[in-house]
Amino acid sequence: MTGKIYLHSRYAFVAGASALALCATVPALAQTQTTPATPAPAASDAARGGVEEIVVTAQFREQNLQKTPLAITAVSGAMLEARSQTNIAQVANEAPSVTLKPQGAAFGPSLGASIRGIGQFDFNPALEPGVGVYVDDVYYATLTGSVFDLLDLDRVEVLRGPQGTLAGKNSIGGAIKLYSKKPVGDNTGYISATYGSRDRMDLRGSADFGLTDNLFARLSGVAKKQGGYIKRLDFGCVYPAGTSPLNPAGGIPAKNTSGEGCTLAKDGDVDYQAARAQLRWEASDTLEINLIGDFTHEDRHTAGSVLTYANYTGTGDINPYGPGVAYDSRFLCGRYCNYATFQSDADTGYAAADAEDRVRYKGYGFSGTIDWKLGDNVALKSITAYRRYSTHFNNDDDFSPLAHSLGRSAVRFHSFSQELRLNGALGSANQFEYTIGGFYQDQRSVYASYQDLRYAGLTPFYQDDPVPADTKAVFAQGIYHLTDQLTLTGGIRYTKESKDYTFSRRNPDGTLHPTLGGLDGVTGHYSGDRVDYRANIQYQFTPELMGYVQYSTGFKGGGINPRPFAATQVQNFGPETLETYEGGVKADLFDRMVRVNAAVFYSNYKDIQLAVLSCPQYNPSFIPPGASFPCALPVNAGDAHIKGAEAEINLRPTEGLSIDGSVSYVDFNYYNVDPITGVTEDMTTPYNPKWKWSIGAQYEIPLGDAGTLIPRIDASYQAMVYTNAVNSNFNRLDSYTIANARLTYRNSANDWEASLEVTNLFDKYYFLTSFDLTGAGAGLSSAQPGRPREWALTVKKKF
Repeated sequence: MTGKIYLHSRYAFVAGASALALCATVPALAQTQTTPATPAPAASDAARGGVEEIVVTAQFREQNLQKTPLAITAVSGAMLEARSQTNIAQVANEAPSVTLKPQGAAFGPSLGASIRGIGQFDFNPALEPGVGVYVDDVYYATLTGSVFDLLDLDRVEVLRGPQGTLAGKNSIGGAIKLYSKKPVGDNTGYISATYGSRDRMDLRGSADFGLTDNLFARLSGVAKKQGGYIKRLDFGCVYPAGTSPLNPAGGIPAKNTSGEGCTLAKDGDVDYQAARAQLRWEASDTLEINLIGDFTHEDRHTAGSVLTYANYTGTGDINPYGPGVAYDSRFLCGRYCNYATFQSDADTGYAAADAEDRVRYKGYGFSGTIDWKLGDNVALKSITAYRRYSTHFNNDDDFSPLAHSLGRSAVRFHSFSQELRLNGALGSANQFEYTIGGFYQDQRSVYASYQDLRYAGLTPFYQDDPVPADTKAVFAQGIYHLTDQLTLTGGIRYTKESKDYTFSRRNPDGTLHPTLGGLDGVTGHYSGDRVDYRANIQYQFTPELMGYVQYSTGFKGGGINPRPFAATQVQNFGPETLETYEGGVKADLFDRMVRVNAAVFYSNYKDIQLAVLSCPQYNPSFIPPGASFPCALPVNAGDAHIKGAEAEINLRPTEGLSIDGSVSYVDFNYYNVDPITGVTEDMTTPYNPKWKWSIGAQYEIPLGDAGTLIPRIDASYQAMVYTNAVNSNFNRLDSYTIANARLTYRNSANDWEASLEVTNLFDKYYFLTSFDLTGAGAGLSSAQPGRPREWALTVKKKF
C-alpha cells in the first residue's frame, strides 16, 4: 500500500444554524471540517509509500492523526471490510483497552461498552452510558439500539480516556465516533451479496449521484439474515417424564407438539435491515448543508445464551412440577443449547405466564448540519438531530422449562439535540485556534415490562415508567502554537443535567400490586452540574516524532434507583467522576515504514456507582418496619486508581505487505469501597481485561492483467474478565484468542471482487457476556457464547 488516505471527505470551513435532520440507530451524516486543517504532505511525499496518513476530527478540526495529542484508534471503512467486521461491537477486537459487547436476552438489543475499565452494561434508561457513542458527531444517548451495522462508513474513531471537554457527559471512559461517507456526486456506487454458514445472506449497496452541479445525494442500505446457533431444546422431549432420573414420572411434560423433534427454536439468529438517504447542498463557497434520514428494523429470536450454574435454595415458589424436579444442574444443557420455554405453568399464587422468544426493534431519525464560513478564519457549525425508536424484547433468565424468572419488556425513546460550534483562528499563521460552543438535548424514555420473578417470592407485576431527562452544556477550547514545535491546549466544559423517573407497579388486571403498590405514582428526581477540564502540552521533536502530556477529566451522569421494591428505596445517586494524567508519543519511523503510537495513563476514579443488595444495613429507613423487601440500590460507594499502557503499531516493510497490531494493559485497583456493596478492594470492575492484544497482516499479490489476490489473517486476545461488580466464579469469563482469515480476489479494473472469509478460524468456544443472578437469590448464572466458526463468500461489484 502506498500514499495517503483521507478519512474525511473534504476540508471546509463550517457553519450554520442547522435544519432538522436525522439520526436514529444507524450512522447519520459525515461532517465536513470546521476550521483550518493541518496541512497535508506534498504529493511527492505521499508517493514514497509507507503507512498512510490518517485525518481525524477528534478536536473538531481536521488534523493528521500523528499530530493530534490524543490516544485515538482510527479505522477506515476499507479496513473494517478487510477484517470482516460488520457491526460496531467487532471494532473493539483491534482497539486497545476497549470492550464492546452485544448484550444478552435480559438487556435486549443493547451494547455494553467500556474503555480503560470504565463503562456501563445495564440498558435501563435510569442509568447513563460510560462511553459516548456518536454518529457523525450526533450523540446517541442510550445503550439500547447502539449495536450499529457498519453501513457505508468512511471511518471509525475510538478516543480513549475522558473526553469531558469536547465530547461531554458520559464520555468518561472515552468516545466512539462513526463517520459515514458523504455524497460527492460522482455517480458511483456498489452492490455486494454474501452467502455463508447457516444460510447467511447479506445484501449491501450504495449509490452516489449528482442532482445538479451543487446538489448531491447518496443512498445506502443493508439487509442481513442468518440462522441461529443456540438450540433451544424441549427438556420434556429430550428426557420424557418417567424415563430418566432427571425427569421423574409426573414431572416436566414435553412442550413441542409440532412434530419437528426436540428443538423449539434456534436463538442468536440475524434478521436486520437498515437504509440511509443523504442530501448534500453546496449552496455557495461559504455555505454547505447536509441532511440525512435513516431507518432500522430488526426482528429476530433472543440472543443465544446457555445456563452455566443452577442451584436454587431460596424460599420463593419456583417448582410448579411437584416433588423431584428441583431447579438444579439437570438444566445445564451444554455447549450452544438451553432448555428455555418462555412459559411458566400455573402454581399456587401464580397464574400461567408466557412470553415470545423475540427481539423487535424499529428506529428512525433525522439529522442535519449547516457549515457556514463566516470569514477567512471563522466558521460556524450547527448540528440538529431528532431520533426515535421502540423495542420489545423478552427473557427467560433461568433457561429451563420452569421459567421462574420471566420478563416481557418494551422501551420507547425519542430525543432532540442541538449543538453549535464556532471555530476560528487568530494571529499570524493561525497561531491561536479556538472552539466555543453549546449543546442541548431533551430526551424521554418509557420502560414498560411484565415481570414474573417467582424466585423472589413476588407475584407478577406490570410497570410503565416514563423517564424524561435533559442536558445543557457550554464549552471552549484553545490551541496555542507557542513555537513551531510547542503547542499548548486548554479546554473547559460546564454541564447541567436533570432526570425524573416515575414508577408504576400494577397487577396484571390493572389493580395495585399488593407488595409493590406503594411505588405506584412515586417520582424520583435527580439534577446536578459539573465542570470538566483539559490541559495538554504537545511537542514536535522532529517532523516524524511527537510527544504530549495531558490532564483531563470527565463524568458519567447520576440518576434514580430504577429497581426499587418500596417507596423509601426511590433514591437518587450522583455522578461518577474521573481525572486522568496521560503521556503519549506518536512516531513515523524509517521513511514511514513503521508507525508506533503509545500512551501511558494514571486515573483517579471517584464516586463509582455500585449496587447495594442489603438496604437495611445500608440505611434502615430504606425498608419499612417489619418488611423484608429485596434491594438493588445504586449508590456512589467506591473509589479506584487505574493505571495502564497502550500501544499500536503499523508496519509497511515492503510494498503490498501491511502488518498492524495493538496491545494494552489496564490495572484497576479499588482503594476505598463501602463493604455493604459486597465489593472488596481486591476485586476489579466489570468487563475489564487486564491484557488485550491483536495482530493482523495482509499481502497484496499482483497477478498482472489477471488482477490482485489479497490474503489476510487477524488474531485478537482478551484476558479473563468478571462481569459483575461483585466478582465471583459465577461471573468469571475465561480468556480467549480468536482468529479470522479472509482471501480477496480483485480484478485488474478494480470494479469487482470476491472474498472468502472464515471467522473464529479455530472454532474457539468462548463467552461474550454473562448474567449472574446468584447474588440476587435466584441461584443461577448464564452466559452468551460467541459465534462458532463460520464461513462466508462475498461478491462485490462497483459501478
